[in-house]
Amino acid sequence: MLHQHSAWPAGRPAPPVGPAGAGALNARGWTSDGAAVEHSIEVRDVHKSFGSFQVLRGLNVGFVDNAITTVLGPSGTGKSVLLKHIVGLLEPDHGEVHVFGKDIWKVSEEERFQLRKRFGVLFQDGALFGSMNLYDNVAFPLRKHTKLSEDAIADRVMQRLKEVGLERSLSKAPGEISGGMRKRAGFARALVMDPDVVMFDEPDSGLDPVRTSLLNDLILQMHAEHGGTYILVTHNIPTARKVSDYVAAVWQGRLVHYGPTEDAFASDDPFLRQFLSGDSAGPLGMD
Repeated sequence: MLHQHSAWPAGRPAPPVGPAGAGALNARGWTSDGAAVEHSIEVRDVHKSFGSFQVLRGLNVGFVDNAITTVLGPSGTGKSVLLKHIVGLLEPDHGEVHVFGKDIWKVSEEERFQLRKRFGVLFQDGALFGSMNLYDNVAFPLRKHTKLSEDAIADRVMQRLKEVGLERSLSKAPGEISGGMRKRAGFARALVMDPDVVMFDEPDSGLDPVRTSLLNDLILQMHAEHGGTYILVTHNIPTARKVSDYVAAVWQGRLVHYGPTEDAFASDDPFLRQFLSGDSAGPLGMD
Protein backbone atom coordinates (compact mmCIF):
# COMPACT_ATOMS: atom_id res chain seq x y z
CA MET A 1 0.00 0.00 0.00
CA LEU A 2 1.21 3.50 -0.77
CA HIS A 3 1.39 5.90 2.12
CA GLN A 4 0.31 9.54 2.14
CA HIS A 5 2.59 12.21 3.58
CA SER A 6 1.91 15.83 4.39
CA ALA A 7 5.45 17.14 4.01
CA TRP A 8 8.59 16.23 2.06
CA PRO A 9 12.25 17.22 2.33
CA ALA A 10 13.13 20.26 0.24
CA GLY A 11 13.97 19.51 -3.37
CA ARG A 12 12.63 15.98 -3.30
CA PRO A 13 9.94 14.93 -5.80
CA ALA A 14 6.69 13.85 -4.17
CA PRO A 15 5.89 10.16 -4.62
CA PRO A 16 2.67 8.81 -6.07
CA VAL A 17 0.18 8.66 -3.19
CA GLY A 18 -3.28 7.12 -3.06
CA PRO A 19 -6.30 9.09 -1.90
CA ALA A 20 -7.93 7.96 1.32
CA GLY A 21 -9.73 4.66 0.85
CA ALA A 22 -8.06 3.83 -2.45
CA GLY A 23 -8.26 0.09 -2.94
CA ALA A 24 -5.67 -0.38 -5.69
CA LEU A 25 -2.38 1.04 -6.88
CA ASN A 26 -2.57 3.26 -9.93
CA ALA A 27 0.26 3.77 -12.41
CA ARG A 28 -0.38 7.48 -12.47
CA GLY A 29 -0.39 7.94 -8.71
CA TRP A 30 -2.17 10.81 -6.98
CA THR A 31 -1.45 14.07 -5.28
CA SER A 32 -2.64 14.53 -1.71
CA ASP A 33 -5.89 16.09 -2.95
CA GLY A 34 -6.63 13.17 -5.28
CA ALA A 35 -5.49 14.76 -8.56
CA ALA A 36 -3.65 12.52 -11.02
CA VAL A 37 0.12 12.89 -11.32
CA GLU A 38 1.81 12.16 -14.64
CA HIS A 39 5.17 10.35 -14.73
CA SER A 40 7.61 9.98 -17.61
CA ILE A 41 7.56 6.20 -17.12
CA GLU A 42 4.21 4.52 -16.49
CA VAL A 43 3.48 0.79 -16.52
CA ARG A 44 -0.24 0.02 -16.60
CA ASP A 45 -1.68 -3.41 -15.82
CA VAL A 46 1.15 -5.23 -17.60
CA HIS A 47 1.00 -9.01 -17.90
CA LYS A 48 3.81 -11.11 -19.35
CA SER A 49 4.23 -14.87 -19.62
CA PHE A 50 6.95 -17.07 -21.07
CA GLY A 51 5.23 -20.29 -22.04
CA SER A 52 3.20 -21.41 -19.04
CA PHE A 53 5.27 -19.32 -16.62
CA GLN A 54 3.52 -16.05 -15.76
CA VAL A 55 6.06 -13.43 -14.71
CA LEU A 56 4.10 -10.16 -14.57
CA ARG A 57 0.52 -10.39 -13.32
CA GLY A 58 -1.01 -6.96 -13.78
CA LEU A 59 1.87 -4.76 -12.68
CA ASN A 60 1.17 -1.04 -12.23
CA VAL A 61 3.82 1.53 -11.41
CA GLY A 62 4.63 5.14 -12.23
CA PHE A 63 8.21 6.17 -11.46
CA VAL A 64 8.84 9.53 -9.80
CA ASP A 65 10.72 11.82 -12.19
CA ASN A 66 14.20 13.09 -11.32
CA ALA A 67 14.60 10.65 -8.44
CA ILE A 68 16.34 7.33 -7.78
CA THR A 69 13.92 4.43 -7.40
CA THR A 70 15.17 0.98 -6.44
CA VAL A 71 13.12 -2.02 -7.57
CA LEU A 72 13.35 -4.80 -4.99
CA GLY A 73 11.92 -8.29 -4.88
CA PRO A 74 12.79 -11.98 -4.88
CA SER A 75 14.59 -13.62 -7.79
CA GLY A 76 12.30 -14.49 -10.68
CA THR A 77 9.59 -12.04 -9.70
CA GLY A 78 9.92 -9.92 -12.85
CA LYS A 79 12.23 -7.02 -11.99
CA SER A 80 14.53 -7.33 -15.01
CA VAL A 81 11.55 -8.20 -17.20
CA LEU A 82 10.01 -4.92 -16.06
CA LEU A 83 13.09 -3.00 -17.24
CA LYS A 84 12.94 -4.70 -20.65
CA HIS A 85 9.30 -3.65 -20.99
CA ILE A 86 10.10 -0.05 -20.10
CA VAL A 87 12.79 0.26 -22.76
CA GLY A 88 10.67 -1.54 -25.36
CA LEU A 89 12.67 -4.76 -25.66
CA LEU A 90 9.68 -6.85 -24.58
CA GLU A 91 6.06 -6.32 -25.59
CA PRO A 92 3.44 -7.00 -22.89
CA ASP A 93 0.87 -9.73 -23.43
CA HIS A 94 -1.64 -7.29 -21.94
CA GLY A 95 -1.41 -3.75 -20.62
CA GLU A 96 0.43 -0.60 -21.62
CA VAL A 97 3.86 0.94 -21.15
CA HIS A 98 3.89 4.73 -21.48
CA VAL A 99 7.24 6.43 -22.03
CA PHE A 100 7.36 10.23 -22.11
CA GLY A 101 3.61 10.34 -22.65
CA LYS A 102 3.47 7.76 -25.45
CA ASP A 103 2.41 4.11 -25.43
CA ILE A 104 5.66 2.57 -26.61
CA TRP A 105 3.83 -0.19 -28.51
CA LYS A 106 1.40 2.15 -30.27
CA VAL A 107 4.02 4.20 -32.06
CA SER A 108 6.00 3.37 -35.17
CA GLU A 109 9.19 1.33 -34.97
CA GLU A 110 11.15 4.47 -35.86
CA GLU A 111 9.54 6.49 -33.07
CA ARG A 112 10.14 3.64 -30.62
CA PHE A 113 13.79 3.63 -31.71
CA GLN A 114 14.02 7.37 -31.06
CA LEU A 115 12.44 6.96 -27.62
CA ARG A 116 15.04 4.34 -26.72
CA LYS A 117 17.78 6.90 -27.32
CA ARG A 118 16.52 8.76 -24.25
CA PHE A 119 17.52 5.81 -22.07
CA GLY A 120 20.86 4.75 -20.71
CA VAL A 121 21.34 1.23 -19.37
CA LEU A 122 24.03 -0.22 -17.12
CA PHE A 123 24.00 -4.00 -17.35
CA GLN A 124 25.29 -6.45 -14.74
CA ASP A 125 28.87 -6.71 -16.00
CA GLY A 126 28.92 -3.48 -17.98
CA ALA A 127 28.22 -5.36 -21.25
CA LEU A 128 31.27 -3.80 -22.88
CA PHE A 129 32.50 -4.83 -26.31
CA GLY A 130 35.54 -7.02 -25.67
CA SER A 131 37.19 -6.06 -28.96
CA MET A 132 37.09 -2.31 -28.18
CA ASN A 133 39.08 -0.28 -25.68
CA LEU A 134 37.23 1.77 -23.07
CA TYR A 135 37.31 4.94 -25.14
CA ASP A 136 35.70 3.28 -28.15
CA ASN A 137 33.15 1.51 -25.95
CA VAL A 138 31.97 4.81 -24.50
CA ALA A 139 32.11 6.53 -27.91
CA PHE A 140 30.07 3.80 -29.60
CA PRO A 141 26.56 5.24 -28.95
CA LEU A 142 27.64 8.68 -30.14
CA ARG A 143 29.13 7.30 -33.34
CA LYS A 144 26.10 5.10 -33.92
CA HIS A 145 23.31 7.54 -33.13
CA THR A 146 24.62 11.08 -33.65
CA LYS A 147 26.34 13.13 -36.32
CA LEU A 148 28.85 14.66 -33.93
CA SER A 149 32.39 15.22 -35.16
CA GLU A 150 35.16 13.08 -33.71
CA ASP A 151 36.42 16.12 -31.80
CA ALA A 152 33.00 16.65 -30.22
CA ILE A 153 32.76 12.94 -29.46
CA ALA A 154 36.20 13.01 -27.86
CA ASP A 155 35.19 15.91 -25.61
CA ARG A 156 32.10 14.12 -24.36
CA VAL A 157 33.76 10.72 -23.96
CA MET A 158 36.66 12.16 -22.00
CA GLN A 159 34.26 14.09 -19.80
CA ARG A 160 32.35 10.92 -18.93
CA LEU A 161 35.50 8.84 -18.41
CA LYS A 162 36.89 11.52 -16.13
CA GLU A 163 33.66 11.61 -14.13
CA VAL A 164 33.95 7.88 -13.40
CA GLY A 165 37.70 8.02 -12.77
CA LEU A 166 38.83 6.16 -15.89
CA GLU A 167 40.47 8.89 -17.95
CA ARG A 168 43.87 7.18 -17.54
CA SER A 169 42.53 3.79 -18.64
CA LEU A 170 40.87 4.78 -21.92
CA SER A 171 43.17 2.62 -24.07
CA LYS A 172 42.65 -0.55 -22.02
CA ALA A 173 40.43 -3.41 -23.14
CA PRO A 174 37.64 -4.68 -20.86
CA GLY A 175 39.62 -7.86 -20.20
CA GLU A 176 42.52 -5.83 -18.82
CA ILE A 177 40.59 -4.11 -16.03
CA SER A 178 38.76 -5.11 -12.87
CA GLY A 179 35.06 -5.80 -12.56
CA GLY A 180 34.54 -2.52 -10.74
CA MET A 181 36.26 -0.62 -13.54
CA ARG A 182 34.08 -2.37 -16.12
CA LYS A 183 31.00 -1.24 -14.19
CA ARG A 184 32.26 2.34 -14.19
CA ALA A 185 33.01 2.19 -17.91
CA GLY A 186 29.51 0.85 -18.52
CA PHE A 187 28.13 3.70 -16.44
CA ALA A 188 30.08 6.23 -18.51
CA ARG A 189 28.63 4.71 -21.68
CA ALA A 190 25.11 4.77 -20.20
CA LEU A 191 25.49 8.51 -19.55
CA VAL A 192 27.27 9.57 -22.73
CA MET A 193 24.05 10.33 -24.66
CA ASP A 194 22.77 12.53 -21.79
CA PRO A 195 19.72 10.28 -21.22
CA ASP A 196 16.55 11.30 -19.43
CA VAL A 197 16.28 7.86 -17.79
CA VAL A 198 19.10 5.59 -16.61
CA MET A 199 18.33 1.98 -15.73
CA PHE A 200 20.63 -0.28 -13.72
CA ASP A 201 20.20 -4.06 -13.81
CA GLU A 202 21.92 -5.32 -10.65
CA PRO A 203 24.91 -2.97 -11.05
CA ASP A 204 26.56 -4.29 -7.87
CA SER A 205 26.46 -7.94 -8.96
CA GLY A 206 29.87 -9.54 -8.47
CA LEU A 207 31.40 -6.61 -6.59
CA ASP A 208 32.89 -6.82 -3.11
CA PRO A 209 31.38 -4.61 -0.37
CA VAL A 210 33.95 -1.82 -0.75
CA ARG A 211 33.60 -1.56 -4.53
CA THR A 212 29.83 -1.75 -4.15
CA SER A 213 29.94 1.21 -1.78
CA LEU A 214 32.17 3.15 -4.17
CA LEU A 215 29.79 2.44 -7.06
CA ASN A 216 26.88 3.62 -4.92
CA ASP A 217 28.73 6.86 -4.21
CA LEU A 218 29.29 7.30 -7.94
CA ILE A 219 25.60 6.74 -8.70
CA LEU A 220 24.63 9.39 -6.15
CA GLN A 221 27.27 11.80 -7.46
CA MET A 222 26.24 11.42 -11.10
CA HIS A 223 22.57 11.83 -10.25
CA ALA A 224 23.32 14.98 -8.25
CA GLU A 225 25.31 16.43 -11.15
CA HIS A 226 23.14 15.39 -14.11
CA GLY A 227 19.68 14.68 -12.70
CA GLY A 228 17.31 12.39 -14.52
CA THR A 229 15.19 9.43 -13.51
CA TYR A 230 17.23 6.50 -12.23
CA ILE A 231 15.63 3.03 -11.93
CA LEU A 232 17.82 0.48 -10.19
CA VAL A 233 17.22 -3.26 -9.80
CA THR A 234 19.20 -4.88 -6.99
CA HIS A 235 19.10 -7.57 -4.32
CA ASN A 236 21.56 -5.58 -2.22
CA ILE A 237 19.63 -4.11 0.70
CA PRO A 238 22.42 -1.72 1.86
CA THR A 239 22.56 -0.38 -1.71
CA ALA A 240 18.82 0.24 -1.71
CA ARG A 241 19.00 2.03 1.62
CA LYS A 242 21.95 4.18 0.56
CA VAL A 243 21.05 5.37 -2.93
CA SER A 244 17.25 5.29 -3.14
CA ASP A 245 14.81 8.14 -2.86
CA TYR A 246 12.02 5.61 -3.35
CA VAL A 247 11.57 1.85 -3.17
CA ALA A 248 9.31 -0.14 -5.47
CA ALA A 249 8.73 -3.68 -4.19
CA VAL A 250 7.64 -6.36 -6.66
CA TRP A 251 6.35 -9.75 -5.56
CA GLN A 252 4.56 -12.45 -7.51
CA GLY A 253 4.50 -10.23 -10.60
CA ARG A 254 2.75 -7.29 -8.94
CA LEU A 255 3.76 -4.03 -7.29
CA VAL A 256 3.18 -4.33 -3.55
CA HIS A 257 4.81 -1.08 -2.39
CA TYR A 258 6.00 2.24 -3.79
CA GLY A 259 7.08 4.99 -1.46
CA PRO A 260 9.98 6.81 0.19
CA THR A 261 12.87 4.59 1.21
CA GLU A 262 12.43 5.27 4.90
CA ASP A 263 8.79 4.15 4.68
CA ALA A 264 9.79 0.83 3.13
CA PHE A 265 12.28 0.10 5.89
CA ALA A 266 9.77 1.09 8.58
CA SER A 267 6.89 -0.85 7.03
CA ASP A 268 4.92 -3.45 8.99
CA ASP A 269 4.09 -5.33 5.78
CA PRO A 270 5.13 -8.97 6.36
CA PHE A 271 6.69 -9.36 2.90
CA LEU A 272 8.70 -6.13 3.11
CA ARG A 273 9.86 -6.82 6.66
CA GLN A 274 11.07 -10.28 5.76
CA PHE A 275 12.74 -9.30 2.50
CA LEU A 276 14.51 -6.24 3.87
CA SER A 277 15.68 -8.02 7.02
CA GLY A 278 16.57 -11.33 5.38
CA ASP A 279 14.65 -13.33 7.97
CA SER A 280 13.74 -16.92 7.15
CA ALA A 281 10.34 -16.58 8.84
CA GLY A 282 7.63 -14.93 6.75
CA PRO A 283 5.61 -15.29 3.56
CA LEU A 284 8.68 -15.81 1.37
CA GLY A 285 9.97 -19.35 0.97
CA MET A 286 12.44 -21.18 -1.24
CA ASP A 287 10.00 -21.56 -4.15
